[in-house]
Amino acid sequence: MTCIRTILFFLLLVPVGLSAAVIRTGPDSLLQHALDRAQPGDTILVAPGHYKQHEIVVRTPVTLIGESYPVFDGENKYQILIVSADNVRIQGITVQNTGRSSMVDMAGIRLQNVSRVTVSNCRVLNTTYGIYLQGSKFCVIENNEIRSSATDELQAGNGVHAWKSDSLLIRNNKISGHRDGIYFEFVTGSAIIGNISTNNVRYGLHFMFSHNDGYSRNTFRHNGAGVAVMYSKHVVMVGNTFGEHWGDASYGILLKDISDSRIEHNQFAHNTIGIFMEGSNRIHVLRNTFNANGWAMRVQASCEGNTIETNNFTENSFDVATNGTLMLNTWRNNYWDKYEGYDLNRDGTGDVPYHPVSVYSILSERIPSTMILYRSFLTNIIDQAEKIMPSIIPDQLRDDSPQTKKWKL
Repeated sequence: MTCIRTILFFLLLVPVGLSAAVIRTGPDSLLQHALDRAQPGDTILVAPGHYKQHEIVVRTPVTLIGESYPVFDGENKYQILIVSADNVRIQGITVQNTGRSSMVDMAGIRLQNVSRVTVSNCRVLNTTYGIYLQGSKFCVIENNEIRSSATDELQAGNGVHAWKSDSLLIRNNKISGHRDGIYFEFVTGSAIIGNISTNNVRYGLHFMFSHNDGYSRNTFRHNGAGVAVMYSKHVVMVGNTFGEHWGDASYGILLKDISDSRIEHNQFAHNTIGIFMEGSNRIHVLRNTFNANGWAMRVQASCEGNTIETNNFTENSFDVATNGTLMLNTWRNNYWDKYEGYDLNRDGTGDVPYHPVSVYSILSERIPSTMILYRSFLTNIIDQAEKIMPSIIPDQLRDDSPQTKKWKL
């Protein structure tokens, strides 16, 4: 048996070792010609230079390496690199200036119905779509700079766009200036880790109909809004930073019609709304920090079965807002810096419940123009009276075990 395995090992490896070659190409020759004569396993080294070449198709499993970031230029008319073979590796090249079309989603690098393709350490500049994955599996997009300058979401594409794909890893990329930094539609079993997504017109990250995915240790800052998770389930959101998302309808995370997911150990700072929840059920929100937001959380009455526990709420204008009176979610063991109760036995848990919805947030929800009176003497009196005898705020929305000391998160 051992002998048979040894023979199989050499049968698999020796032919590749004998046939694999290194092919060099430069600006005076077409990369397409080098790709067409390459054999599976070959490496193509691309010399530095400016290549006005486009619609380049990779049909063979090769490694494509750029030396000092050679530039492939679509001249604002064309797509640039299209991969249609499995097991391709691309690294160290620059693609820039794709065309724009209402008929074709033009991309700097397009992965088309492939598996186990890696794109790493590339620069993707001024493209409609940066890296576009279509019907692809087990692909890795890592350590790339993907930068554009979109100002209008209707005329722009996404930095990393994935459609009907599975088991992707999107890691350590810097993405800015697109419609959405990263966009998932019908994508399952994938991970988004350690990316920095900033200054995108709409969202830093956007999920649609994508299940069993996760994103962790990413930074979302200065986007139209941080992350939108819509019509999805089993999404894990851990260790991310959401900051500086300001605007009438902006937020750190939007949850719309999602279920059975987890939001843990994230930082929400300086957003109009930290988390906005609508039609979302069985979400576990724990060990997050909400600091200096307009609203830390807005939980619509259409949400139920959610648990919000062990979070820190500090320096927010409003801790929680809702548009209903019936509350079917659980709030417990959170730290609220506005809590004014007492802790006679000094066990770290307040002796009276905390109602995180202020009467003024209810009034501003119903009559937005009342915001002009925010922090006036009158509103302070109303808030104090409501805390003594709740009549307007939903008294079922309360934390029965508020913490008197901030959690070390």
